[in-house]
Amino acid sequence: MRFLRGNTGSGAAEPEPAVERTLDPEDVSHRARNVGKGRPTPSRRETQGRRRGPAPPPPRTQREALRRMRGSKAQRRERMLAGDQSYLLPRDQGPVKAYVRDLVDSRRHLAGAFMPLALLVIVVVLVPSPFVQQYASLVSVVMLLAIIVEGVLLGRTVKHRVRERFPNASESGTSLGFYAMTRATQLRRLRVPKPRIGRGDPIP
Repeated sequence: MRFLRGNTGSGAAEPEPAVERTLDPEDVSHRARNVGKGRPTPSRRETQGRRRGPAPPPPRTQREALRRMRGSKAQRRERMLAGDQSYLLPRDQGPVKAYVRDLVDSRRHLAGAFMPLALLVIVVVLVPSPFVQQYASLVSVVMLLAIIVEGVLLGRTVKHRVRERFPNASESGTSLGFYAMTRATQLRRLRVPKPRIGRGDPIP
């Protein structure tokens, strides 16, 4: 029986050298395109959603959904102050109310001293002096009567101007006058919405 032995002599067959294969660029791109086969290609919205992080949980109540839809509280207040009709209270909505606000904001009013006057009355009550209290009470009564007279005249003026500008307006003259008087008693920097015209400016 003949045993095979490894030939170490010069006659032994040498191993074939490894052949380096060069990959075709088109073949590589074709394979890369086929790697994701078997699953749908993610859309652009899904890709952007993954980049931004997890989606917020769904709203639990209708009120929460409405709050999310309209934005944060600070944003709502900012738009309310700017006079955005979508964020105003029902009492402030509409072109008629905007026109009344312009009428009030276009000039000074004695009613603007109502809040400082009320504060003054509170301070005077704390002063233990009958003379000061009597004098301050007299001034307060006179100022209050003047504010009431001005409010009546302002209401008539607003009613007349609104009827000329908006002949088909459904608001009553009493409600428009009360709305104008209420705004006139507020300090200018505290009015909501903020005045969009200055004192003495023409009303658009």
